Amino acid sequence: MIKENAAIEIYTSRTCGFCYAAKHLLQTHGYTYTEHDVTLDDRKRKYMMELSGRRTVPQIFVDGVAIGGYQELAALIADRK
Repeated sequence: MIKENAAIEIYTSRTCGFCYAAKHLLQTHGYTYTEHDVTLDDRKRKYMMELSGRRTVPQIFVDGVAIGGYQELAALIADRK
């Protein structure tokens, strides 16, 4: 479950369908988030990989904890209901 006022960060790329789906899901459920586009930013992508241990996007962090990608986010939001 994600708290209503959680600090959410999402690392994305411009061509990632799951990134768009994750952002839409967050917006639909009223969550605010900070987006980090790693499409053309190798430094930011490397930092994301160091934090999450993963190369793929989206990578989503809730209150500083890596939760994974779109499917993990959807599961956490489903638990909210």
